[in-house]
Amino acid sequence: MLSTKLLPNIGRTRATFTSKCIPFTTPTTTSRTLDSYRETSFQSNVYARNRVIDNQIKSGSLNTALKLFDEMPIRDVVTWNLVISGCGRYGHPSQALCLYNQMISQGIKESGSTVSSVLSICCNAGLYDGGIQVHSRVIVLGFSMNHYVASSLVDLYMHMGLVGLSLKLFNDLSHRNLAVWNLVLRGFCELGRSNDLLGSFFSMNLEGVQPNGLSFCYLIRGCGSERLLDEGKQLHCCAFKLGWVASNLFVANALVDFYSACGCFVGAKKSIETIPLEDVISWNSVVSVYAENGFSLDALEMFTRMQLWGKRPSVHSFLGFLGLSSWTQNLIIGRQIHCCVLKLGFDCGSVHVQSALIDMYGKCGEIDNSVSLFESVPARSLGCCNSLMTSLLYCGIIEDVVEMFGLMLDEGIGFDEVSLSTTLKALSVSISGSLASCTLVHCCAIKSGFESEIAVSCSLIDAYSKSGHVTLSQQVFEKLSSPNVICFTAIINGYARNGMARNCLELLDIMIQWGLKLDKVTFLAVLIGCDHAGLVEGGKMVFDSMKSIHGIEPERQHYSCLVDLLGRAGLLDEAEELIKQAPVKGASVMWSSLLHSCRVHKNETVGHRAAKILMELEPENHAAWFQASKFYSEIGDFEMSVQVGEIAMAKKMRKDIGYSLIEVNDHICH
Repeated sequence: MLSTKLLPNIGRTRATFTSKCIPFTTPTTTSRTLDSYRETSFQSNVYARNRVIDNQIKSGSLNTALKLFDEMPIRDVVTWNLVISGCGRYGHPSQALCLYNQMISQGIKESGSTVSSVLSICCNAGLYDGGIQVHSRVIVLGFSMNHYVASSLVDLYMHMGLVGLSLKLFNDLSHRNLAVWNLVLRGFCELGRSNDLLGSFFSMNLEGVQPNGLSFCYLIRGCGSERLLDEGKQLHCCAFKLGWVASNLFVANALVDFYSACGCFVGAKKSIETIPLEDVISWNSVVSVYAENGFSLDALEMFTRMQLWGKRPSVHSFLGFLGLSSWTQNLIIGRQIHCCVLKLGFDCGSVHVQSALIDMYGKCGEIDNSVSLFESVPARSLGCCNSLMTSLLYCGIIEDVVEMFGLMLDEGIGFDEVSLSTTLKALSVSISGSLASCTLVHCCAIKSGFESEIAVSCSLIDAYSKSGHVTLSQQVFEKLSSPNVICFTAIINGYARNGMARNCLELLDIMIQWGLKLDKVTFLAVLIGCDHAGLVEGGKMVFDSMKSIHGIEPERQHYSCLVDLLGRAGLLDEAEELIKQAPVKGASVMWSSLLHSCRVHKNETVGHRAAKILMELEPENHAAWFQASKFYSEIGDFEMSVQVGEIAMAKKMRKDIGYSLIEVNDHICH
């Protein structure tokens, strides 16, 4: 019997002997088994570390996760994916791309998840060049058919505005699910392409893809941006039938924003009534739409209720109230809102509020306050400058508007279509305004690319025509690719101002042929042209067609034009009958016009009636009494002329002295 003490040595001897006798492959197999064990051990360790990194990122400890990542001797693709997506999630897109580049340089092949995550980061951060480079990697690695990668590419190119390329990738997808359809809807919504947005909605329905609440949010928001009230109402019905209005808070609030954007306060109010008060997100939209539509008491009530529910007013609300104050010239509300703005700190934090305050005080006639606010803003923005310019123009301080434009150029603030349009309007009514000044501003518009803007083009047409250069106005109009009603009205006004009535009538016919919806201002411009040129039949035809064909009720200005036209032609009885059909408000202007025509045509009968009615309508108007006195003098009734003149003198009426200007070789002569 062997001693147990010898057993270890015997074991070692046997093992040594055996190792010498076994084939050469046996040790290799053993080594592979050991390597496999070690590899499994490492993998287990990496997996455990990945879980810790994932938990740290989810808890918001990105720095801790990155520290653990740096300490790892071995990392797999999952490790890289976690830190790359983590950096993207917490607003470090550049760091995420840097990690992605390190991953590639270390020879680690990315997965579809990696590429999809990096593309999303590039898309959200606006790093489009990086996204295009990743697309190249997608093609090289063969990920083009990966649904998630392809969807991320669709989203990237939509954000870049490359709709054609995005739709090509979208159409190449073998399966288009709701998620990728929503990406397309969001892209069209953000690009403001409402027709494509609604077209995509119909296409996804044809493919049997049912929209969800997110889809309706994009669709409704897109309709609100383009003010498509009818289309939005149809979507409202569709969302209601599918139950999303009642079950999805965001859809319900999107409807409030939609109706507010379209100015439909009834729809906005009904939409907000379906939402529990504590869940209303769109309080500011409702307050704004009430204010913008002149419902000041309702707006103030909603504003109060909003604050009772702990909802903080936004810039949107204050802009609505300040706009209401400007429109109604209600300085009391404007000052109260100014106090709220100061209390909540919006006066320094929002350029839009600063601009609205300057505009509000200007429209209320408090131009000194507008200037003080402008001088107190920390940095002069383009919006604030534009507000002050429009306020100065409104208050008749014309020369300062032109000076303001020069200041904006000198200080490098720049200008936009509002600045150019306001400056041109000021030049068109300025004493020192000249063709050279208008041409200079026109050059600025061409150089900056604003010449094609409707507001600028119309202001140019108006400024040139007022200076008598209607040919230049016509050239501006002819350069417009698709002139609208406002553009046509501007050039018609220019023709009318320069006695070219037949051109006015021709343009009116063109507008009708094009199917443009005529408005009261257009008809007024044509009637003024007919009045200046003495086209009686043309004027009567246009006036009669307003109501009979186009359904537009003539207003006092339209009656005044036709009365003046008939009076100039000597059709005084017809003109008198027309005045009796006209609105009572402002009738004194028409009676004054008729009285002037009676003086020209020596018609005492109609003139007596006109003079009597005119003095009754305007007992304190010196011009009316002096006109009546002159009429009586011209017909030989000197006693009545002296009597009327004495009454006017007794009332301390005084006739203002007029003056004329003329431009000669770019110089204004008085």
